[in-house]
Parts: sequence; structure tokens; C-alpha cells
Amino acid sequence: MFIRLIVLILLSFFSFNVFALDKCNWDNREDVPCVIISKTNNSSKINEENITKAIITKQDIENSGHTNLTDILKSVSGLNVYQSGERGQSSSVFLRGGESNHTLVLLNGMAINDQSVTDGMHDFGQDFLQSIQQIEIHKGSSGANFGPSAISGAINIITAIDYTNSYSVSGFDGRNNSLDLNYTKITDDDWHLNINGVINQSNLGSSTADGTEDDGTFNKQINLNSVKWINDNTKLKSTFYVRETRTYYDDMDYNGEYGYVMDNTMQVFQTSIDSVSKNMEDLLTFHWQAYAKDIDDGGYSDSYDSQALATRYEKKFNLSEKSSFGFGSEYKYDWGGFENQGSFNSSSKGHVKDFAIFANAGYKFFDNSIIYLYARNDDHNTAGQNNTYRLSFVQTNDSFKFGASTATGLRNPTLYELFGSNNYGYKGNINLKAEKSETNEIFVSYNIFDNLTLNSTAYRTTVLDRLEFNSGYTATENKTIHLSHEGLENQLNFEGENQNLSIFADFSKSKTESGVGQQRRPPLNYGLNFSKKFINSHIGSFNMNLNYKYTGKHLDYDGGTVVAKSTDIVDLNLSKDYLDSIWNLSISNLLNERYERPLTYSKDGRQFRIGFKKNF
Repeated sequence: MFIRLIVLILLSFFSFNVFALDKCNWDNREDVPCVIISKTNNSSKINEENITKAIITKQDIENSGHTNLTDILKSVSGLNVYQSGERGQSSSVFLRGGESNHTLVLLNGMAINDQSVTDGMHDFGQDFLQSIQQIEIHKGSSGANFGPSAISGAINIITAIDYTNSYSVSGFDGRNNSLDLNYTKITDDDWHLNINGVINQSNLGSSTADGTEDDGTFNKQINLNSVKWINDNTKLKSTFYVRETRTYYDDMDYNGEYGYVMDNTMQVFQTSIDSVSKNMEDLLTFHWQAYAKDIDDGGYSDSYDSQALATRYEKKFNLSEKSSFGFGSEYKYDWGGFENQGSFNSSSKGHVKDFAIFANAGYKFFDNSIIYLYARNDDHNTAGQNNTYRLSFVQTNDSFKFGASTATGLRNPTLYELFGSNNYGYKGNINLKAEKSETNEIFVSYNIFDNLTLNSTAYRTTVLDRLEFNSGYTATENKTIHLSHEGLENQLNFEGENQNLSIFADFSKSKTESGVGQQRRPPLNYGLNFSKKFINSHIGSFNMNLNYKYTGKHLDYDGGTVVAKSTDIVDLNLSKDYLDSIWNLSISNLLNERYERPLTYSKDGRQFRIGFKKNF
């Protein structure tokens, strides 16, 4: 009864959208499988046309042959992944030289960073790919679009209905394999119902560089999606996602637990209603998430738990062919904490809440000139009110596009920074202010030919009011030490009839104001992503996907600051449609590079993986 009442209220709320679309092309009931078109938070039509984001589609994911999120993110330019061990173990990303907690992670546009951990970041090592339909990487300050923690950028993970009923199996032995089942049904009363179930297990030897024991991971996922078109203009969508990952360090034995064992569970429920008319759109979303992490470390028990409730409303107007406008609000309530026991005791418990209002506008004042503005105000219960904005200008001239922007971002203090404590005298500080950032960016895009484009972006970010431990490690405080990240990203894209090639080179510096370099920030990355469909008269057609990335020497920590060596990592995936199934052979780390990233944690050598996908 309560759910029906909410639906009736929402329907009446959107009832003023009386202009029907000539063709509702976002309604894919007659054209499945659908193409996912994800819209950016706090944007309207003119702005959306000029938002730059790297998109990894479901087809890209399948072509890569990867099963976990960290592997596919490693091929993204401007982004570096560090994982403390093998698949399924703790991972963080550094986007454009920023801190690991300066990248906001979202699920379908709603923030999911974990507030129970000390730094409030998202652990990418727990995420596997089979339930993901699309990944969007927004590089650069995105606070005005997505809110706190998007200082270096944001990564939006999309879970949507996969209309291809299928099952797939891959692996190379009985303890290193994956199983995925996807099923979608459209009912007589036009409900689109989808279930996706996944199992992953991995046992790849020791995570530590000098270890000899077996470590491993066992992962389970369930993703339920539903879509209902209430009328030609209004869509109701819901997602329920559960991920459970058990990670073993120092020994992997399913009949008993030895050494260090971590159980990590994530649950998310979202429901949204989207109403579109000819010149207007309304989007209302409700979001709940919960994290639970338990660690058995040689008989000592650590537990982390957090939950969040959030809701966001956004309204967009197409005022004319030359202008658009949007506004909205968002409320998020986080609570949780952790309890560590052992030789080092620490704990945290508390709650924070944030209420935001935001708006955007885009104006095309000539046929080829656009200016657009994003603004957001966040009112945090401890850090107070903070404003973020982004002002951009784009000029297009035939095959040449030029743009410039200035933007700000922020990161609110975590629960541990506010309320935490440990047995060495640390106490939380509820008087902390938010970290802030200022970013300037210039980009150019040149269509050399119709199918060959060169893109180049130069950026500089300064982080202010830095949140760090004080000199006695007894509290966190805002310091006047400023960080700066600057770089140049270049990418050459070629799109052919049966092939695509992207070549990239990234140059970056990340330093304190005294000129000291930051650890785990390689100053040079370059590589390529290449896909091609081969047509052979003897064996028929098959597809090849090749990823190569060079990561230059950089600073890291191994009992002190040392220089980590450079690496050349190549991943290859071959796939072929045979006997009504898609078969693939994946070879990761083709050159058998032996390396540690971060130092003291070894990475896999060359690994072969075979699999198939069957549609039904």
C-alpha cells in the first residue's frame, strides 16, 4: 500500500509534463537490446553535448576478456591502479595524480564511497565485471556535477538490464574460474525483469612479493533490475545489487580459515522515476547502501559497517535550440564505524549528513560557440557550507574544437577523521574543514580525417586546506601544505569499418608545494587499445582485442621512499562465434612481466584463460 501511495504521489508530481514525445527513443521496448545512454548529474541538453567522459561499454568489457574491474581500468589513460595482492584484494585508483580518496565512485549516478573505512574511499578490488553494463570515467574536477570527493574526477558504474539471455563460463582450472547467468523477461503487463548471478574464484599464489603460501578470493554477486513504462513519457526503474567477497591471505583453504581472512559485503537498492516531455525532464532517485566487512587476523577480529540513505531530484529545461537550464537538490545521510582489535586498537563511530542544491545553464551564443556553467552548494553538518562550480567555454570550427574551463572541488572529512580514536592517542577532530581544490583545464580536438581524431588536454589542480595527521599523529587537521597536480594527456583515435585504434600518452607531475614528489604517481604513461575483426576464408571471422600500457618509474614505499621500476603490460583477447557460442581465449600479461604494484605486493605473470558465452 505504501509503495502504491508513493507511486501515485510521484505520478501526480510529474503530471504537468503534458507534451508527448514524437518518438520516445529512450523507450527501447521495440528495439532490444538497448543502447545505454547515461546522463551526467547536474546537466542539461546544451551542457551534456560537451561533457567529456571515457565510456567502457558492455561490448568493450566482453571484448577485453577481463572479469574484474581493476584489470579493465588499468587500460584507461590518466588512471593508475594499485592492488594489495591478487584479484579480489584491496585496490585503489589514482586519477590525474590525485589522492586515492579524491575520486568519487557512483552506482547509476549515486555516490557509493564507503564511510566506514578511514579514508572514505571505494575499494575497487571487490568489484567484478559481469553485472556491469557500462563504466564512465569523468576526468578532472567534477564537484559541481557529482558532489564531495570528486576532486580528481568520478567513476560511474552502470547496472542496467542486459536483454541478452545467456550464461558464460571462463577460467583455467578448478580454482580459477567464473560463472555468469543472465535472464530477462518482459511480462504481459510490460514489466522488464532481469536477474544476473555471478560466481568468481581465484587462487593465484602469494600476494606478497616474498611469500610462498596460497592466497585467493571467492566472490558472489546478484543483480536484480526492473523497468516499467508507466506511460509513453514516464519510466520507473529499480536496481538491487548484492556483492559478497571472501579474501584469503597467507593460506587459501575452503575447509578452514588460516592467517588473514576478510569478508566484504556490499548491498545497494535504488529506485528512480524519470519523466520526459518535449522540452522538459524530471528525475527523482532514492538510494540505500550498506557495507559490512569482517576481518579475522590470526584470531583477532576487526569489523567495519556503514550505511547510507540518499535521494536526489533533478529538473531540466530545453529553453530553445540555443539554451538549456537545470536545477535540483540532493540529500545524503551516512552512518557507521569500525572496531579494530589486536596489537593496534582503533575505532570510529558516528554519522554525517549533507544537503546540496545545484543548478546548471548552457548557452550557444553563436552557431559554434558555447558557454556553460555548473554550480553546487553543499551544507555538511560538521564541515559547514561549501560551494563548487565549473565554468567552461567551447569553440568549434569545422574540424577543430577548442575548450577551456575552471572548476573547484571539495572532500568532506571522513567519520574516522571526525570521530575516530586509537590506542596511540589519536582522537577525531569535529572542527575540521573540507579539503578544497582549484582546477584549470584547456583541451583541443582536431579531426585530421573523418575517422582520425587527435585530442589533447592540459590541466593543473591545486589542493587547499589539506587534511593530514598533525606532527604527533594525535589528530587530523587542515594544513596549509598545498598539493599540485599538473599534466598533459594526448590521445589519437582511429575508427575503421572493422577496427578501432586508440594511442595515448600522459605526462604528469604531482608534488607538494616544497617540490617533493608524491608516491604512486607515475610521471609517464603511454600505450594503446586496439580491436579488430578479422575475416578469414578458411576459419571464418574472429575478433582480437589488444591492450598495452607502459607505466614509467615512480616513487613508492618499501620501508622508505624508493623508486619503483617501469613496466610494459600487454593483454590480449581472441574471440570467435562457433557452434552457436562465443568462445574466447584471454592472455593477460602477455610479456610475463614480473613486478610489484604497490611495492611488496606481487602481480600475476602470464596467464591463459579460456571461456565461452551461450545465448538462449
